[in-house]
Amino acid sequence: MARSARSSATRLIYTLYSSHKTTPPSSPTPLTAALLSGSFHLRHFSAGSAARVKDEKESWWKESMEKLRNIGISAHIDSGKTTLTERILYYTGRIHEIHEVRGRDGVGAKMDSMDLEREKGITIQSAATYCTWNDYQVNIIDTPGHVDFTIEVERALRVLDGAILVLCSVGGVQSQSITVDRQMRRYEVPRLAFINKLDRMGADPWKVLNQARSKLRHHCAAVQVPIGLEDDFQGLVDLVHLKAYYFHGSSGEKVVTEEIPANMEKMAAEKRHELIEVVSEVDDKLAEAFLNDESISSTDLEEAIRRATIARKFIPVFMGSAFKNKGVQPLLNGVLSFLPCPIEVSNYALDQNKKEEKVMLSGSPAGPLVALAFKLEEGRFGQLTYLRIYEGVIRKGDFIININTGKKIKVPRLVRMHSDEMEDIQEAHAGQIVAVFGIDCASGDTFTDGSVRYTMTSMNVPEPVMSLAVSPVSKDSGGQFSKALNRFQREDPTFRVGLDAESGQTIISGMGELHLDIYVERIRREYKVDATVGRPRVNFRETVTQRAEFDYLHKKQTGGQGQYGRVCGYVEPLPVGSSTKFEFENMIVGQAIPSGFIPAIEKGFKEAANSGSLIGYPVENVHIVLTDGASHAVDSSELAFKLAAIYAFRQCYGRAKPVILEPIMLVELKVPTEFQGTVTGDINKRKGVIIGNDQEGDDSVVTAHVPLNNMFGYSTALRSMTQGKGEFTMEYKEHSPVSNDVQMQLINTHNANKGTE
Repeated sequence: MARSARSSATRLIYTLYSSHKTTPPSSPTPLTAALLSGSFHLRHFSAGSAARVKDEKESWWKESMEKLRNIGISAHIDSGKTTLTERILYYTGRIHEIHEVRGRDGVGAKMDSMDLEREKGITIQSAATYCTWNDYQVNIIDTPGHVDFTIEVERALRVLDGAILVLCSVGGVQSQSITVDRQMRRYEVPRLAFINKLDRMGADPWKVLNQARSKLRHHCAAVQVPIGLEDDFQGLVDLVHLKAYYFHGSSGEKVVTEEIPANMEKMAAEKRHELIEVVSEVDDKLAEAFLNDESISSTDLEEAIRRATIARKFIPVFMGSAFKNKGVQPLLNGVLSFLPCPIEVSNYALDQNKKEEKVMLSGSPAGPLVALAFKLEEGRFGQLTYLRIYEGVIRKGDFIININTGKKIKVPRLVRMHSDEMEDIQEAHAGQIVAVFGIDCASGDTFTDGSVRYTMTSMNVPEPVMSLAVSPVSKDSGGQFSKALNRFQREDPTFRVGLDAESGQTIISGMGELHLDIYVERIRREYKVDATVGRPRVNFRETVTQRAEFDYLHKKQTGGQGQYGRVCGYVEPLPVGSSTKFEFENMIVGQAIPSGFIPAIEKGFKEAANSGSLIGYPVENVHIVLTDGASHAVDSSELAFKLAAIYAFRQCYGRAKPVILEPIMLVELKVPTEFQGTVTGDINKRKGVIIGNDQEGDDSVVTAHVPLNNMFGYSTALRSMTQGKGEFTMEYKEHSPVSNDVQMQLINTHNANKGTE
């Protein structure tokens, strides 16, 4: 009977797979293995049996998805997120020893796999891993905290279902905390907050909680209360289950549950009441019980917090000290209890067959394959492409379609990542994050099995703000130098490589000094190429401030076919807040210019806008309207109209009152109060605008908007002004017009440089 059941199961498996036009896997999946082992007790092959197997198959998939979490850990630099990840991996048994950031023990944190990361004590690239906690699989991406590597945070949040925002109990909500939180909002990621470093002198979790409410606009409340602070930090009170947790053992691996200390019962009751009140404001079911003065059980409260968190209406706040091994296990429990599984998150694709109509993905492994390539990395065995699978199943040996390029590609190798280590797998299903070797694609490409033409919306890629001229010291290193630049450009969308048309120098552009310094150092270490580096230069922009008409006739006769094209219209600034930087509009009525030449005209205007006449930087926020023109039956051509557009733009550009735009940075400084006057005076000298000044214990926190052009070498200046006690962070805010005197100075410098070339 058992053999008969297995035989029927085998026929059923092939029936099910053939109905989806796929081939049965060469090695059995967990579901297939269960079917072939007879664990589903198939008695005979019939329609009823098929229905039952289908139901059990869907039930197995659903249970598998419900026990999966995809999370990211993000924070301001030095808030302890990599240390937290290291503890999570240790307590879940993924690693067997704890190593510290900066490689103090000669090893370094597991997730900081690059030598540069371990030396500098910062995360440069996001790193993926996975672990198991209470029978749940948790995929984790640890992201950089430094603003120069913000694209790594963007990529991670684009593909994750939930996140942990780590806040320092001393530093509180800092500039990059605000940036990361803004990114989480953009990608609609439900999140928990973890107030870290409660063992540090000056730790004040309640101040940080209030900052989260005021600065981040979080609707949040604590789900824990610390037992002691600073050197006296002993454990935590769980406000949901009304228990006290203590962390014993050499590495805090043993969690001891006790009753709440008598001296904390009153505070715990008050904070639990506050928690219920805050959650009730966004959860109707809990609100009804709260308003009716009904007893609220731990289960009622836990379910309400989960509903509100997944709906992104509430953020539960956890506490602890990752470095002191306290509070990590309850945080992991919170990830399972409050963050969503993949099928609880709404993910949309754009159907290319229906004019990019939005399609909600079911998240089922039974659906057609839909996967997004969100990160590229050069591995030991070639290009490694990280994929988030939103629907369907991908198997080693499958043929998949890159919807962005139309190419059909075979999957030669499929792996799960653990930082820089790999584990080969045969298949992966919806909800999982995996990596594939040997497929040619770009970051943001969508893959399907060919049965649908869906694309996933791409991630936000900020524009570079700074550039450097680089060249190899030895001409013999040119090949390796080009290879390095091409690789880094593929891997990092914010790292750009170009050629200066006037000097012929190679120009690299990025998000800041550290970003570019890291790449120059990686060229030296990974490709053995020493590079000569020029002075950093700011990526200025140009724009127009008023409307200006153009009417240009391009006419050239050289004996053979001539060139003829006339374009008329106007340029004007785009409205403030416009999402596009360049807009071309054809408003010609009739056939003054044949429609076949319009694309060439648009191309000409775009080309002209790549280099403004003030200092040669791209022109942004410009609207070009074509209203009239003329053509010649013989001499008109695409080239003629393209040249007419280029010259027309140059003709009217000066009359549109162009201005130079410079990148303005949001700068946050933390300095001892005695140096506050010196530091603010220096910011004023750098033409900065002070927008905030707060007191945190003995330190002053100064926030300012400062032109990037005036911030080069600021690290050294700040150390000198504060006797090495000051620190600062800086992130791009916007491009703003420079003052008239700065504009004249920049134009004169540009003209002088042109004159010497």
